[in-house]
Amino acid sequence: MLKQRVITALWGIPLLVTTIWFGEPWFTILITICGVLAAFEFYRLVAGTRVPPLTYFGLVFTALFIISRNEGLLSSLKPHFNTGTIMPLLLTSGVLLSLVWLLRRAKEQRAFTSWAWTIAGILYLGWLLGYLVALRDMDGGRNWVFLALFVTFASDTAAFITGRTLGRHRLAPNISPSKTWEGTIGGVLGSILVSLFFTLPTPLQINISWIQAILLGLLVSVFGQLGDLVESLFKRNMGAKDSGNLIPGHGGVLDRIDSVVFAGIVVYYYVVWVMQ
Repeated sequence: MLKQRVITALWGIPLLVTTIWFGEPWFTILITICGVLAAFEFYRLVAGTRVPPLTYFGLVFTALFIISRNEGLLSSLKPHFNTGTIMPLLLTSGVLLSLVWLLRRAKEQRAFTSWAWTIAGILYLGWLLGYLVALRDMDGGRNWVFLALFVTFASDTAAFITGRTLGRHRLAPNISPSKTWEGTIGGVLGSILVSLFFTLPTPLQINISWIQAILLGLLVSVFGQLGDLVESLFKRNMGAKDSGNLIPGHGGVLDRIDSVVFAGIVVYYYVVWVMQ
């Protein structure tokens, strides 16, 4: 599995770096594709429990939620467009239209359960993943996105290696038996080391102190690992080991971005509340 992870990283990381570096519209396109693929895996797992969600509806609104976070793109489509109204409009229309669509399934006993899972997928993978697009759209957003992603990757990799070699005490055996406290601590240390890199005088430097870098590394690792546990709990409830097999060594797209979803939110609000 480790060999497959390395091979995947050799082609995946250059693609990701290039997309982040050159910005829009490529970054929004990449995140939208990832979000839609992850949502498809999400709905497929739900459908396996005999509660068929409104899959195509959910995929469309997942894409719309992500794209709507790119204010520059929306403004270019229509000058003076009030981007502040788009999110409430999408949320309202998503709830209303999905409820209307539900009338087609009036004879199904689990119709409202199906609707709830549909909305859950949109919010989880559309709304939350859209924070990465909003982060990239900020001043200096390129380097903040690099920090969010690479600190998360460092946390995941360090936790994986430390857990495999030193793991003895289980972190959450009822959710993910393979995760250990040793792996969690290793993930935090790995994320802090990579976070500190962003204080060095390189093209990726961010104007933060080393104390802020340590705090960010800690927060990104902790919330990223919580995101991983949330997805593990979801898969356990769905009776699945992986969300898919699209990414060799990692499983599905949902398996790869579970930590990123939470980490992007942490970095976004850190920038909004502390740096601006």
